[in-house]
Amino acid sequence: MEILILVLLLTVLIIGVLYFGVVTVPQGEEWVVERLGKYARTLKPGLNFIIPFLEYVRAKLSTKDIIIDIDPQQMITKDNAVIIVDTIAFVKITDPVKAVYGVEDYKVAVEQLILTAIRAIIGEMLLDEALGNRDKIIARLQEKIATNTTAWGVTVRSVEIQDIQPSESMQKAMEQQAAAEREKRAIETKAEAEKKAMILEAEGRLKAAELDAKAQVALAESSAKSMMLISQGIADKELPAMFLLGEKYIKSLDNMAQSQNSKFVVYPADIQSTIKGMLGSVFKGSK
Repeated sequence: MEILILVLLLTVLIIGVLYFGVVTVPQGEEWVVERLGKYARTLKPGLNFIIPFLEYVRAKLSTKDIIIDIDPQQMITKDNAVIIVDTIAFVKITDPVKAVYGVEDYKVAVEQLILTAIRAIIGEMLLDEALGNRDKIIARLQEKIATNTTAWGVTVRSVEIQDIQPSESMQKAMEQQAAAEREKRAIETKAEAEKKAMILEAEGRLKAAELDAKAQVALAESSAKSMMLISQGIADKELPAMFLLGEKYIKSLDNMAQSQNSKFVVYPADIQSTIKGMLGSVFKGSK
């Protein structure tokens, strides 16, 4: 009977040892084992054995890339503009022991480190620069956090900014500013167009006045030459001169008679005396 009880106890002990002592670590994970509260070893993927009741698994860590999705955060630029940054990080555990014992929670630590670095970078940028230089922010961020996570046994593979945009209040202010700029440009364009039109109109008037003046000068010179030629040609020949002046005089009166504003035209009674008077004044002017 005693032998049977002993066999049963041994059987239970063996089953317990096999149940609690044999562990299977899946691929892509590493388990940290402690013995009596102290780090003992790291279990690799596959079949592993631990000492029941003396050893236990302290942490199960993934060796695959881990995604840390950081909630959108408000940040302030150099010109005191508030923007919202949505960030995601890809990290990998390279040393499970440091990841367990080097930091309280490596995910929270990496998240806070990234946010602190981004705030410092954006705080040195103006609003327009921060909105339009996402790649520059990421590059500087990688430089800042590259060496800071080594002590935690974690490597930050990459950090991506999913979205970066002004806050709601900033968007309203920017929309108002854009509307004001558009209105200002419209007013400037209209004023410039009116200015050019006035300049062109003034230049046109100036050109017309210059041409009119030249025409009047040319007409006066032509009339003077004509009068001189007539004076030299007729000399003392009074009758042909009277005929020419008389013809022009009658033609002028005829044009006046055809005008819509003229009801009738009175011809001088002594046309010959009138023409002689005009001819005498011409001769006096030519002398």
